[in-house]
Amino acid sequence: MSQLQPLKRPGVGPPSGGGPALNQGGLLALAAMATLLAGCLGTMPVPWAGLNRQLEQAGGHRDPALGDGWLAVIEQRGGRQQVVLIDLKQQRPVAVPGLNRPDALPISVSVDARGERLALVRQLEGRTEVVLYRRGLMSLQPIAMGPGTVPTAVQLRADGRQLAVQVSRAGLWQIDLLDLP
Repeated sequence: MSQLQPLKRPGVGPPSGGGPALNQGGLLALAAMATLLAGCLGTMPVPWAGLNRQLEQAGGHRDPALGDGWLAVIEQRGGRQQVVLIDLKQQRPVAVPGLNRPDALPISVSVDARGERLALVRQLEGRTEVVLYRRGLMSLQPIAMGPGTVPTAVQLRADGRQLAVQVSRAGLWQIDLLDLP
């Protein structure tokens, strides 16, 4: 039986110093890869220090939803949770009269691109429901989900005319897509 011997190729292998050899082509390839990787990384994200500090000082926040210039979050303050809509240009909350109830627990929120419509899943009086809030009208409209359906999350389309609702139905996670008036 003969033993296998490593293949010897000219120009490849350790130089006299004992380390791996890099010829000019290898160096160019390495430089090209480094350039490509740097291009893929792009610029690093920059946090909004002022707004982030305001949110941190206000209490706990969860379930963020972004519209063009709007941020909707569920805020926990003083043992109570409520939906807060923030104007990102002004970096301050705007009023949403009639949206939050002291006896309701918000679960999920979504905002359209204009900050005009907010969809909300909330628990109220032992049931989970979906509601649509129209900020300009200060009106809250319940959205019927059908028997045996428990909504858990919502996502409004940017124009506010469609709503995707994640539901639990018969032990399965499902998505209901609804057209809105």
